[in-house]
Amino acid sequence: MAIKITDECINCGACEPECPNTAIYEGADDWRYKDGTKLRGRVVLPSGEEVDADAPRTPLSDDIYYIVPGKCTECKGFHEEPQCAAVCPVDCCVPDEDHVESEETLLNRQAFLHNE
Repeated sequence: MAIKITDECINCGACEPECPNTAIYEGADDWRYKDGTKLRGRVVLPSGEEVDADAPRTPLSDDIYYIVPGKCTECKGFHEEPQCAAVCPVDCCVPDEDHVESEETLLNRQAFLHNE
């Protein structure tokens, strides 16, 4: 499953540079599929949705840091544990029960995002 950042976030930013997929953004910042990945231009996501990887997308939160579920791999393929959770001083990076995914799905996403 993807990781989410809860309302307990203190906006310290410790998690953002740790994400190997650049799936973490500061509140109110636009996000892009191309950020931290090899995706460029029009791409078809594993879900079948076609998107422009270069286009800015609406922030998922205006107040606190947030994680884009479609870019989060729980650090599978990079680390043994989610790095955001490992560095968070207030333990607000937690499993997202709304985005439960298998390890295979997460590894496939990692390969897709990084053209491996």
